[in-house]
Amino acid sequence: MKGAYIMSVTKCLIALCTIALIASQTLTAVTAQALPDPPRSDRQPSSPSTPRVMPLPESEWTAVHRDLITKYTGDGQADNQLRTLLNVPAIVEGLMPLTVYLLEDSELSPRERHLLILRTAWLTGSQPIWATQAARARTSVFTSEQIQHIAEGPSAPSWSRTEQTLLETADQLFLNSSVTDETWTALSAHYNLFRLMEIVETVNHFTVLAMIYNSFGVQPDSDTPDRLPSNVPYQIIVPKREPWLTEARVLPLEGDGIAVSRTFGQHPNLAQPRSRRANFINRVSNLTPHDREILILRIGWDCQAVYEWAKHVGTVGRARDHGVDPTAVAEGPNASNVPELNALLLRTVDELYQNTSISDATWDALTAEYTLADAMSAVYTPSSYRATSMSLNTYGVQLEAGDESFPDVR
Repeated sequence: MKGAYIMSVTKCLIALCTIALIASQTLTAVTAQALPDPPRSDRQPSSPSTPRVMPLPESEWTAVHRDLITKYTGDGQADNQLRTLLNVPAIVEGLMPLTVYLLEDSELSPRERHLLILRTAWLTGSQPIWATQAARARTSVFTSEQIQHIAEGPSAPSWSRTEQTLLETADQLFLNSSVTDETWTALSAHYNLFRLMEIVETVNHFTVLAMIYNSFGVQPDSDTPDRLPSNVPYQIIVPKREPWLTEARVLPLEGDGIAVSRTFGQHPNLAQPRSRRANFINRVSNLTPHDREILILRIGWDCQAVYEWAKHVGTVGRARDHGVDPTAVAEGPNASNVPELNALLLRTVDELYQNTSISDATWDALTAEYTLADAMSAVYTPSSYRATSMSLNTYGVQLEAGDESFPDVR
């Protein structure tokens, strides 16, 4: 009888300890939020059906606006995408140099460029990019049937094995913020280093544009009737994301400077226009360093770009010097005691990462807190650094001496 009593008490104690452990784990999960879910693989992102940022009417164009239109279009005609960005001319100067390079000057063939861009438009649910680029592709490199097959993905007819790999690359970058060793090896067997980097940056930069256009509610132009195919199921199948690379795939150049600069230095013609995108964030935007670094750190966290995180906690962003607690950024917008503005910025990043856009409520909160130009900057910043995260992960840029890795909050 006594033995049975002791056994009963022991079982009760074990049960209580188990409950306590589960409660502790649950509390930890609430107070230290796990990584947000990745983008959905079974639901296409969507965007507002009306503009949030109105395209700048021609009656309001100044000489500055007209010069930008001439510089980046040649024919003086601005579509809804460009006219929306014209609300902040410096954003045009941040985005358009790399856009033009990737569309017109990269070493990729027109067929390869349009394959990557249209697949990215499909993945991100970008109607204006799809409308514009489908029309251009049809005049030169693809039939209407092949454009439909781009939406269907790597398993559709029409594609060579190399083209299938390009489509798989876009899918992996979008969902995993990197590509597998197998995919990188397959690309490396067919492309030189310049083209490898251009493949990655084409997907990454047009992801940036899609996040911005979706969030601003940019509408397709009436004279570009192509729309994302509505008869193709949205289903993206990719391998599980692999662990962080412990060796660089793209070796940085020898010399001074941080590894990311020396990595992009391998392709100077690409690095120069790409630097303009970051220049807007770090030298032109009116966002405070505090707000900027929250946005950058959170997208680095969401994409698990450890190098980006390290540099913006440390020598590049110096987040703590600007009053930013990196651990609080990792814990996310739903952790306890998050200041309202910080929570808004963290939520902005998470929505962009997961949905390639932000909700009406978040946009309304941003425009209540900031001027229109600064609200646009608050979308631009994490969108651009999402591309940077994808690049860093894919190229395997390695931490340097003294770099601080992720906090242990997961």
